Amino acid sequence: MHPEILTVTNNITQRSRASRAKYLQRMEQARQQGPHRATLSCGNLAHGFAACNAQDKADLRSLIKANIGIVSAYNDILSAHQPYETYPTLIKQAVSEVGSVAQFASGVPAMCDGVTQGQPGMELSLLSRDIIAMSAAVGLSHNMFDGGVMLGICDKIVPGLLLAALSFGHLPFVFIPAGPMPSGIPNKEKARVRQNYAQGKVTKEQLLAAETASYHAPGTCTFYGTANSNQLVVEIMGLHLPGASFVNPGTPLRDALTKAAARQVTRLTDLGDNYLPISKIIDAKAIVNGIVGLLATGGSTNHTMHLIAIARAAGYIVNWDDFAQLSAATPLLTRIYPNGQADINHFQQAGGMAVLIRTLLDAGLLHEDVHTIAGEGLRRYCQEPLIKDGSLIWQDAPAISTDLTVLSSSTEPFKEHGGLQVLSGNLGRAVMKTSALRQGASLIKASAVVFSNQHQLEAAFKAGELDKDCVVVVRFQGPKACGMPELHKLTPALGVLQDRGFKVALVTDGRMSGASGKVPAAIHVTPEALDGGLLAKIQTGDMMLVDAELGQLSLLVSEAELEQREAARFDHAENPSVIYGMGREMFAALRSQLTGAEQGACSLFTEQDIFNKHKE
Repeated sequence: MHPEILTVTNNITQRSRASRAKYLQRMEQARQQGPHRATLSCGNLAHGFAACNAQDKADLRSLIKANIGIVSAYNDILSAHQPYETYPTLIKQAVSEVGSVAQFASGVPAMCDGVTQGQPGMELSLLSRDIIAMSAAVGLSHNMFDGGVMLGICDKIVPGLLLAALSFGHLPFVFIPAGPMPSGIPNKEKARVRQNYAQGKVTKEQLLAAETASYHAPGTCTFYGTANSNQLVVEIMGLHLPGASFVNPGTPLRDALTKAAARQVTRLTDLGDNYLPISKIIDAKAIVNGIVGLLATGGSTNHTMHLIAIARAAGYIVNWDDFAQLSAATPLLTRIYPNGQADINHFQQAGGMAVLIRTLLDAGLLHEDVHTIAGEGLRRYCQEPLIKDGSLIWQDAPAISTDLTVLSSSTEPFKEHGGLQVLSGNLGRAVMKTSALRQGASLIKASAVVFSNQHQLEAAFKAGELDKDCVVVVRFQGPKACGMPELHKLTPALGVLQDRGFKVALVTDGRMSGASGKVPAAIHVTPEALDGGLLAKIQTGDMMLVDAELGQLSLLVSEAELEQREAARFDHAENPSVIYGMGREMFAALRSQLTGAEQGACSLFTEQDIFNKHKE
């Protein structure tokens, strides 16, 4: 093993010793209660299987056959989740074939950031993660289940489902993906049309034609944003079947993998001899593996919050220093848009997860001795699935990538450093996705141009006020201010400025996710402007330093002057959407409970969090 990987793993283990022990103790207490159906009264149990057929009722009464809960984020508005419409039937059939029962336990909300981008609804996006976790927990709380399958892919949905699964950590869970849509127009062409539209060079009809040719079918969007990062991380953590992440929907292999996953969870329940709860799979080694996989592929920066929240749900304390140390030890092995022109289908064709995992294992960058839903050891995930003679089998993947321009080797990586940098300075801390930065774009020292929302920036760009070297500050976008929306809408305008020859950077307490690319973006700035952050004291014209090489983020104004300045106030008149509209008024209390970005931007507290809150 690479010594730095071992060091970070040991650091996480040591600092989390007490909290992890408490978590495992709770899970063991839950297990000791036995199959929960046995604790239900006759009336409870009768209600629980009233709608089942006669055979399923008999099986559930016997208490010796597994009942698998299905939790799904299906809806028609997410292309990635539309294929899930047929999954419950497939799962119930597969589970029945091995003598068990499956019931649909719960549907959870699932919003599409692509639809809400730049719109008021985006301010509910991050909040939806915790709502998804709570919604799944409501379905699972009926005490009817011996295990579960989780159907989710996109952005906040998989992290939310994983938080819920870990709260029921005495049960086994298998995550089942639906796969990416086929490739549309090249990502480079899509980006070109977007930038031309931002400059008024193409019409809205032309822009819509390009977007429609890109997002054109059922399945996950093919660029490497949070949705595909979710799938990669979950598979490396051992919660998918090997090679399941990026098989296209509507194919025989996809359906075969879905049925196999459903059957597999029945083998892991406490009713058999191979009991493997999710609390045993998600340990410090699995968490480090997930982070390494993310960094080696230049994945979504949203996981600098999600993986911290997920770790905490399993009793582990992870911070951005862990990410920074792992990033320094992890080479960048992929070029997938936005840090390259290939899409996730090209990655799959080059060897996909099996080749990636083999490469990282052989370089000593992943822990091999872990538990997975497919068996002991991560080496099992160096195999790829296929249909042969009508049956699903796994075979060893090629030893090396078939397209080294998309998926490289550990000896000839695209960069020696992973795709993430942590920045620190008098403004606090931030993260930056560095995998797609151009040569010479890592260091920006320029005057600030300050905005309180993304729409102000758009107006200033159109007016030509940003045609200069500058550090664009968009503040009051943090968790407590407005739910920390994605700011993808800024990308085309800032990319145009960079193409015009200006040195520009973005500094914000909001998010950019997997879409942050060639423009250096210091995001997730914490503390946020609304919560005492120095962001609130920046004035247009102040000199700022953004240095991705040395990890520096500083406001170059004297402490004496800053002490004299009053912090800007969050002007609700300029941001009415924070209060009302699109249901946001119902989320005000939840928004006020969110932790800072480095603590996972989470409202779901552990026992220790609650103790500390009362102590304050």
